[in-house]
Order: sequence, then structure tokens, then C-alpha cells
Amino acid sequence: MKLRRREAGLGWGILALYLCYTAVFWGYPFVWMLILALSRWRFVGKPSFVGLQNILRIFVDSMFWRVFWNTMNFLLYFVPMVFVAALLFALALNKMKYFKTFVTLSFLVSYVSSGVAYSIVFQRIFSEIGPLNRFLYNTFGFTIPWFSDPQLALFSIALMVTWKFIGYYGLILYSGLQAIPKTIFEAAQLDGASRWTTFWRITFPLMNPAVVTVLILSVNLSFGIFTEPYMITGGGPMNRTLTFLLYMYTTAFQRINPSYATALAIVTALINFSLVLIVRKVVEREVSFE
Repeated sequence: MKLRRREAGLGWGILALYLCYTAVFWGYPFVWMLILALSRWRFVGKPSFVGLQNILRIFVDSMFWRVFWNTMNFLLYFVPMVFVAALLFALALNKMKYFKTFVTLSFLVSYVSSGVAYSIVFQRIFSEIGPLNRFLYNTFGFTIPWFSDPQLALFSIALMVTWKFIGYYGLILYSGLQAIPKTIFEAAQLDGASRWTTFWRITFPLMNPAVVTVLILSVNLSFGIFTEPYMITGGGPMNRTLTFLLYMYTTAFQRINPSYATALAIVTALINFSLVLIVRKVVEREVSFE
């Protein structure tokens, strides 16, 4: 009995560290978030309770709906581009026999690079007098307003973020490829299946867990993008690159309204979670290698 009590005490002692950490860094912020969302506070004084007023205000906020459609537009650009590019990278990596590690690390450099640094680089490349536009003008006689046109600005940012995540998402898809037993491909080859048929009927369906992972990460990223639009366009032109995080930031620290920014964060998280559930419902399938 004494030994059990001693072991239980030791277990609770070790667990207490984690519980304290959770209470300080997760519990307290979560409670404070709920207090802010249900009150009015301007960084000074005591919060005054307003109930669901902040939440209800969101649905009549024209800027919120502008940001929502910006995010949906960004999703339409980013998800197909990054998925196709990452899939091609994974397929190419799977076929490589030499320098596979070097190629993988080369693509991962973009993922670990600073968002501020590569945003500045791309801003210089895509500027009106940058090397890309100079090449287009000297070769074809025209330039492209990458960041001054509202629609092209969103596309340009999606293109930048795609470049950053090709290697990371590609490795996830590559791991899905590696998990498929070689015997399945050998059996398909013996049955006379073409490469196209093998990919769409065997390879791609069996990669489903990796595909779902990449799609979910892409959706989450689309709702959490901040650095690129903040550094390059500041949300413009015409608020077409204004994202949820950028809108929360300007609301909290420029308009001095952290309560409304917190309500925006909660609603954004719910929309993000709902979209992830839809993706899983539509795309996710049970995979068996037997």
C-alpha cells in the first residue's frame, strides 16, 4: 500500500509540471479569450460585459465578408497550385536514384527560410521595375502589375506561398508513396495496367492519408497567412489581400479593439474547422494495403 501511494505521489508530482504549464499557457489564455469576446475592452480599465454583441456584429461587418471572400479566393489559387506542384515533386523524387537527399534539402530551404526575408526578395522580383518585368518588357513589350492589380496581387502572394511549401508538402506525399507496397505495382504491371491507370486506380487512392494531410494543412495555412500580405501589400490594393490574421491585427492594435479582434478569431477558427471537416468528409477514404 505504501509503495502504491509513493508511486501515485511520484506520478502526480511529474504530472503537476504539465498541469501547471497547461493552466498557465493554455487555460488562462483560453479563459481570457472568452472574457474578451463577451466584453468591451480597450487595453485599459476593466472589461465591460456586452454578451454576444461582438459575435453578432461580425455578420453585419462588410470588411469581414471582404476578408472571407479574399480567403476563399486565395484557397482557389493556393490549394490546387501547391498540391499539384508538391505531387509532381513527390513523383519525381520517387523516381530519382541519385542526389535525392540533396534535392530534398534544396526544396526544404524555402520552407525554413524567413517569411520576412523571402517576402522582400519576391517583392523586388515582382516589382514594376524588377527583373521579371524588365525581362517581359524587353522580350514581349509589356509588364504585369503583380502587386498593384487587386486580383493579381492575391495570385502573386499565393504563388509565393506555393514556392515556400512545395518541399514540405512534397515530402508528405512522398512518404505516402513510399508506404505503398511494391508488390501492388508489380501485380498491376503483370495484369497489363498502363502507367496512367496504375496512378489513378492504385497509386493516388492509396496515397489518400497523405493527400488529406496536405489538403488540411493547405486550408489551415490559408486561414493563417499574415507575413506575406503584411510585408508586401499591407492588405491592399482595395483590401483584396486583407487576410483574417491581418484584419485581427489591425483591429486589435491599430483600431484599439482587442475584444472585437478576439471575436473575429473565434469565428475564423470555427469557419476553418468547418472547412476542414468538409474536406475530410469529401476526400478522406479508408485505405488498406491487403
